[in-house]
Amino acid sequence: MTQINFLAIFNIEPLIASDGIVQNDSRLACAPEWCVIDVFANITLLFTRAFAGHCQRSCARFLTTMSTQTRVVPVERLSQGPGNLSLAEWWEKERSQKTPESKAIEEAAKLLQSSDIPVAFPTETVYGLGADATRSSSVQGIYRAKQRPSDNPLIVHVDSLDMLQRVLNPNSQGSPDSTKTPHNALPSIYKPLIDRFWPGALTIILPNPSGSVLAPEVTSGLTTFGARMPSSPLARLLIHATDRPLAAPSANASTKPSPTTAQHVYHDLKGRIELILDGGASGVGVESTVVDGLCNPPAILRPGGIGIEEIRQCEGWENVAVGYKDGTLDVKEVPRAPGMKYRHYSPKARVVLFESTSNPAGVAKHVQADLKDTAIGAHKIGIIRTRNWKLGLELASEDDIANTMNPISSPIEKLISFPIPVLGSGNSSSRTKMAYDCHLGSDAVSIAHGLFAALRGLDELDVDVIYVEGVSDREGDLAAAVMNRLRKAAGAEMRV
Repeated sequence: MTQINFLAIFNIEPLIASDGIVQNDSRLACAPEWCVIDVFANITLLFTRAFAGHCQRSCARFLTTMSTQTRVVPVERLSQGPGNLSLAEWWEKERSQKTPESKAIEEAAKLLQSSDIPVAFPTETVYGLGADATRSSSVQGIYRAKQRPSDNPLIVHVDSLDMLQRVLNPNSQGSPDSTKTPHNALPSIYKPLIDRFWPGALTIILPNPSGSVLAPEVTSGLTTFGARMPSSPLARLLIHATDRPLAAPSANASTKPSPTTAQHVYHDLKGRIELILDGGASGVGVESTVVDGLCNPPAILRPGGIGIEEIRQCEGWENVAVGYKDGTLDVKEVPRAPGMKYRHYSPKARVVLFESTSNPAGVAKHVQADLKDTAIGAHKIGIIRTRNWKLGLELASEDDIANTMNPISSPIEKLISFPIPVLGSGNSSSRTKMAYDCHLGSDAVSIAHGLFAALRGLDELDVDVIYVEGVSDREGDLAAAVMNRLRKAAGAEMRV
């Protein structure tokens, strides 16, 4: 009988060799007719073993390639700032002393200069996800890590006005004829704002110059870009060490609540980025205010850490208009600034926002109805209180709450849990459901500071619905920013 090389026919010799399987079995090389079935059985077994092992190794290599080990490195000491030193002097001092924090900043800077995987770092508003704003592949890494829509523009962060001038005047850098190159100065409308609010939580819209050094993904096709100089010394030090303008949206998964701690970033982006610089909790808690002085009258495109009334006190900004909506833009509209088009700040749980004028008794009645309604599916609920709601919304008696409440170990302050009796048919108590209560405080600063952390913390407790006590957006600019974020997070806004 003719010899048949079954291994060659099935092309599994390389797979078998890679698995260390012996190939010199004569039964496979030359098989008499009476053992053909046995030979095919052996080949089937051999092929299965070889192919399975090959797939296992290939999958392991693929997963290793796709999964990134994420490290959180403490640098909180640098949040204290340089004292009387300039950024350059401060950075030189840290490097010469070879402090652990300087090594972390140096590593982050090298990643930002050469890698396409972004780095998370703290600012005074929220944590940002930074990438070199001059490299397309680097900026694309932000969109991949966040899973962010590509038509949502990014804010460019600079360490100084000098760096911003270099962005505005790309053709003058290193050119022998730089003195003949027209100078793109900052529009004069912004000078009063820069003098008062920079460094700080204010983003200004600027024209993107011809021959721009910015990657096109930064502007999402717009002829303008947003720029900000953060007041966080740590953030500016990182930008200085990198020597690049950094595109840096909030360091969260797209649509989720913005992160105010390194732990929030790790929760959202673990495995998607390599490095998180932990500088402690962010101070403001909501993102920067975005203003556009290129239109007449000038407009506020996003409320944030700098108040509208504060801006109106600046020369040329007395008649500034509100150019944002608390909802989302039409799908065909191009957003002029981040946070204008898409739903944002949303936890997994359904968020129900009650306007500040709502009657607390009516709110409690609505929540009780939700707890009874099996279609709502609420087994655990979260309550975020601000000014008028009482503890637990009086869903249980004061004595019952006092006797059954349990303080929860959480980054959220003043978080407790307690059971709620849910009446069945005939007003008989048939079951209990769990409520988690969080009081943010009554002043706008405390509410803004704790809002995103509260939404995230309740989400981690797997609540089904979060009921939020709103504040009047006419009570101040920070309150308006809070309500803007809540309306974008909420599935429903109610007044009862």
